[in-house]
Amino acid sequence: VQGGAATTEDQIKYGWNYALLVSEGPSTRSLVPAPMLKGMAAGKVVRFEEITRCPLEVQDCLLSLLSERVLAVPELDGPDGMVFATSGFNVIATANTRDRGVNEMSAALKRRFNFETVFPIADFDTEVALVEAESAALLRRSGVEPAPDRDLLEVLVATFRELRSPDAGGGRSGSAVLSTAEAVSVAHAVGVRGWFLRQEPGSAADLVTCLAGTAAKDSPDDLARLRRFLEQQAERRKGGRWRELYDARHLLAD
Repeated sequence: VQGGAATTEDQIKYGWNYALLVSEGPSTRSLVPAPMLKGMAAGKVVRFEEITRCPLEVQDCLLSLLSERVLAVPELDGPDGMVFATSGFNVIATANTRDRGVNEMSAALKRRFNFETVFPIADFDTEVALVEAESAALLRRSGVEPAPDRDLLEVLVATFRELRSPDAGGGRSGSAVLSTAEAVSVAHAVGVRGWFLRQEPGSAADLVTCLAGTAAKDSPDDLARLRRFLEQQAERRKGGRWRELYDARHLLAD
């Protein structure tokens, strides 16, 4: 299930084929099972993406399913009106609690989940390797021949790690968009710009341009934080790519 503001209860539990519903009435033929009903009947794991983006009333429809492990279909008579969870059924939900505009889960729903917090990758080399592998795969799909520049990726990852640190923002950490997944997206955008504009791997100037869009799309504070980093920190770093990054700082929009 992909959660969102437009997600409805029908998309989680079940809906109807209205042509059959009108001609035959409620029946198993006219019933259209949604992921939760399918998972319960088959004993499968249901993955619920961005559960906190769903309206609260949609979230609350999960309470009885998770506690009683039974889904009622009141429109059907007899045994078909109750779907009991088969062994193996479970729900894995994801949520970005730092994102703005989400609907906080109720305490009742939280009690029905075990929580595991995924922290940013601690090791620098591991994060660089992940960004390199994922961005290379995306670039191949986009028809870009050159592999990502390793030195430029190290600059990108180091910049994101610095901006995520509270020390880079006057005691406040960067927003949720400055994640490893966003670093992969930026690396892909840099490679696409370099290849289709100049038939070469992306440059530090491309990186500054793409970083500006990433920082500005969620919080003006992130853009100011990026500008301070380029002006005050990038010049002190060793390496040609860092120097190129510093020289391209004028590409940031005011």
